[in-house]
Parts: sequence; C-alpha cells; structure tokens
Amino acid sequence: MRWDGFFDDLEDQLASEWEAERAALDTEAERLRLSRVALGDRLRGLSAADPCAFEFVDGTVVTGEVCAVGGDWVGISLETTRGVVLAPFGGLLAVGASQPDLLRSARPDVPPARGLSERMTIGFVLRDLARRRLPVVLHTVGRTFTGTIDRAGADHLDLALHDPGAPRRAAEVRGYRLVPFASIAWIGLEELSALA
Repeated sequence: MRWDGFFDDLEDQLASEWEAERAALDTEAERLRLSRVALGDRLRGLSAADPCAFEFVDGTVVTGEVCAVGGDWVGISLETTRGVVLAPFGGLLAVGASQPDLLRSARPDVPPARGLSERMTIGFVLRDLARRRLPVVLHTVGRTFTGTIDRAGADHLDLALHDPGAPRRAAEVRGYRLVPFASIAWIGLEELSALA
C-alpha cells in the first residue's frame, strides 16, 4: 500500500516537471516566433482592428484605420475626414490600439502575404503621387510644407511649394524643396483613392 502511494507521488512529480519543461519550451518558441514578426506584419494585422491612434515623430497624433501597408510605409484612412495619411515606418513614434487588437496583430490568422503591395517602398508610392500630380501636405519634424511632388528619387523627393488646394501651376509655385525621405514624418492626402 505505501509503495503505491510512493509511486503515485513520483509519477505526479514527473508529470509536473514535464509540464513545467513543456511550458518553458512553449514560452521560448513563442519568443522566437515573435522575434521574427516585423512591424509591417503587425500593421497588416491591425487593418481589421478598431481605429488606432498613430503618433508621429513630429508630435502629431491622428486617429484612423490602416488601409494599406507596404514594405516601409503605412496608409491610414483618417477617422474624422475623408483624408489619407501616408507614413514611412521611420515617421511613426507609436501606435495606440486596444490590447485585444495588439495581441491579435502579434498572432495573425494567416501567414504574412508577400505580394507586390507588401514589397512597394515609400519611394515607389511617392513616384506614383508625383505621376498623379496630387497635392500633399508634407510634415517633417518642425516644418510643414504644402505642394505637389515633382519627382521622387531613391531616397529623396522634389516638392513644388504652393498653397493647399491650389493647382500646381508655375504662377502658383512659390518655391521648391528637396526633401530626404528620412526626414518625412507623414504626408497628408485629401483623396481616399490615392492609395488604392
């Protein structure tokens, strides 16, 4: 009788140790999995979430929904207007979301897609905006410029400065700026279809 209790106790201890070891391995596997999740994947996971608060390096905070994610940028459909914000990942300071949305974005239901849109860089999108001649409001740390992107290079753009809402005509242009992509906090667009 006493031996049966002894062996039952040993069996319980072994099961407890095995469960503790398994939990430690599961925890380490989860840490390893999370170490491979990129910001773009997390932002794609937030596209089905409630509106989030996006804080930028220039101190601006906007509320909206993720409408597009590229290789190094995010498109945000603003909650209060019909506008869209285009932000390079380097311009983001933080993203405020609910805990369930953050947890869901860390564990997407499907593996991350690696299609063409996910590989598009900020330069590709800015070259498209230049081709479309869309007016923009470009925010950097400490400065805001309004105008039209004339051309976008590998790591910079040329901006023709003019009043918001005014067409880009030679008579309306009051100056030009060469702006490195690295200095851009975010870009405001009026047209929701601009990122479609």
